[in-house]
Amino acid sequence: MFSRRIPSDLEPNALARAREAAGPGVLDLTISNPTACGLDDDAGLLASLADPRGARYAPHPLGLRSAREAIAATYAERGVAVEPGRIVLTASSSEAYGFLFRTLCDADDAVLVPIPSYPLFEHLAALDAVRAVPWPLDPHADWRPRLDPDAARRERARAVVVVHPNNPTGSAVCAEAADALARGCADAGLALVVDEVFLDYPLAEGERFDTFAARNRALTFTLGGLSKSVGLPQLKLGWIVVGGPPPLADEAVRRLEFVADSYLSVGTPVQWALSTLLREGRRRREAILARCRRNLAALAMACVGTPVSLERPAGGWSAVLRYPAVEDEEAFALGLLERARVAVQPGYFFDFPGRGRIVVSLLTPEADFDEGITRLLREVEP
Repeated sequence: MFSRRIPSDLEPNALARAREAAGPGVLDLTISNPTACGLDDDAGLLASLADPRGARYAPHPLGLRSAREAIAATYAERGVAVEPGRIVLTASSSEAYGFLFRTLCDADDAVLVPIPSYPLFEHLAALDAVRAVPWPLDPHADWRPRLDPDAARRERARAVVVVHPNNPTGSAVCAEAADALARGCADAGLALVVDEVFLDYPLAEGERFDTFAARNRALTFTLGGLSKSVGLPQLKLGWIVVGGPPPLADEAVRRLEFVADSYLSVGTPVQWALSTLLREGRRRREAILARCRRNLAALAMACVGTPVSLERPAGGWSAVLRYPAVEDEEAFALGLLERARVAVQPGYFFDFPGRGRIVVSLLTPEADFDEGITRLLREVEP
């Protein structure tokens, strides 16, 4: 009666049940919602949604031209020319993945998805009857992506997914690796799907990440969105930039336009407001980045001289800690929650190899972050 693409066991895991049972007062080092971590509300920024043009519904499958021009302008600031006609608006990056899987894959085709990474790709692929084949990143080379074309052919893969910088490792794809990846995808006839939602969050002062939108050797889809770029996930607007050899890119846009026209999911007010949101939202982005950098510095200092080591991230909102694996990660996280009233995410949630990793959010308000890390380190001291 029901689709096999939706799991039959939808019960929360033991850690989620324990977190709910713990009630208020837990120091949450897993927070990833930028609207719930004590940042300014920026009500003035949201006032741009009141543009009277939003009262008229005149949709375009790819999104309003003015909105796509606003996105193209952000790439121009990076020195990258993007045609508005090669931009497709979506309601979120998750929807963008769905659009791309439908555009690139037939039922039971495969996409290569990175591990470790955010544990959503398998579900998104399954909902479109696509197989998500794990693609291990190299833990001995700063989680560098290395493509195996033979494995891709064996799995009948149609696309390779990259997260740049990755969540939660925070690892970014260097220029050399990006060139090799684009070259390998072009030679193997694979599309390259690059999730760049954390591109604006380099954690080292003076650092800047290059966008894959500047690379056109392979058919490339670059993803971004308001959820991370200005920390406003509730506005529900993301985008896909289509690049690559013109015949392939043009055909991809035509196919994506058909998919997008079937949904028309992006709200009109947020599209009219997009130029203002991207321009004025920089202050909010800078506040998020300042907090993440501050918390990362505090975390690095706190770990000195303890059994816990920091796998220093290059970008994003998360940090990975290694601890002596005398107990498995779920048991450690449960114990930390019960004894110290601190919530963390175990590494196995993200398919890390081996044991002994936990993930903490750098978005956590500073006072809670410092106290939470103090309690965490106290739990692992011999």
